[in-house]
Amino acid sequence: MRPTIFRAKSVGIGVFASTRNPMPVFIRGALVGLTLLASTAVSGSPLFEDDSIIEIRLSGPLTTLIKNKQDRDQHPFVLNIDDTDIDVKVRIRGNSRVEVCRFPPLRLNFSRRGTKNTVFAGQDKLKLVTHCRSDNMRSANNVLDEYLAYRLFNLMSEASFRVRLFRITYEDTDGKLKGLDRAYYGFVIESDQELAARLDGKPAKISGVHYSRLDDNQTALTYVFQYLIGNTDWSLVTATTSKTCCHNLSLIDVGKTLYTLPYDFDLSGLVNATYAKPDASARISRVTQRIYRGYCKSPIQSIETALQTVRTLRDDILATAQAVPALDTKYTEWRVTFLERFFAAAESEEKLLRQFDRQCLGDH
Repeated sequence: MRPTIFRAKSVGIGVFASTRNPMPVFIRGALVGLTLLASTAVSGSPLFEDDSIIEIRLSGPLTTLIKNKQDRDQHPFVLNIDDTDIDVKVRIRGNSRVEVCRFPPLRLNFSRRGTKNTVFAGQDKLKLVTHCRSDNMRSANNVLDEYLAYRLFNLMSEASFRVRLFRITYEDTDGKLKGLDRAYYGFVIESDQELAARLDGKPAKISGVHYSRLDDNQTALTYVFQYLIGNTDWSLVTATTSKTCCHNLSLIDVGKTLYTLPYDFDLSGLVNATYAKPDASARISRVTQRIYRGYCKSPIQSIETALQTVRTLRDDILATAQAVPALDTKYTEWRVTFLERFFAAAESEEKLLRQFDRQCLGDH
């Protein structure tokens, strides 16, 4: 079953309706009605079936963990949720954030038997996106902006990583780490395996990708989405730190067709992290300057359809930007203003498509 590009409405504070707007979209040039895939993964995990904010406490040797950032050994922690303790192994993950952030991103490794009858039931390994610095409000808010970026792509396609927002109270059992005197936002990301099972596909671990295998519509939507959030930190080329394609794009093989799934948005203009710089090849000075980084091989019809799809989602996108929590109203206002600038430019659709054509990468 092929993943479906769909529309979803946002309601409340960071909460999304469980029913989708049945507006049909063009898939491979044909008008296709909305056919949702089963949203419950093979594991039966409830974690990503709800969007309310989860309160947890994460206790363990944080000082030991953070002082040895290049040491990727796992350490025993306890995750407490609803007065239930769950044993979990935690290690540092990531590349660039490990270097620039005082509080690094983490990976949680659960024992499946230990999660029974909790929201984590069925989970194995999860990426946890954390705040970068404890003493900086903008840095702490960047987590929420990146969470928003994932939610925006959820509005556009079923083939997207689901996320769940937490408020985390950290306890350093080493008793040395300072500045963790309040709860911090963080979020976990659906694993490649759970996402692939949801799409009736499998993760594609390949060193390179033939463009002819990519789903044109999903790929075009990925390009326009990355332009919407002002992200240059991605590529269909293998990253220098990896042996598999691609850089900040996962590939899911569904019936021998590859679907691009973007992730890792901390260097985007929407997040505008304090340490963010655009890719040097983009020839822009700030991440808040948008530049199109899609590949020229994509059919212009697919790019046009993707742009129209995003434009029809304008109200949902802006409502979601307002609904996701922020640490101050100025951050909410920033999000909305940044996104509105895209929609203002997109009103001149032909002009924007010509810009895409000029800026696209590779040969036509």
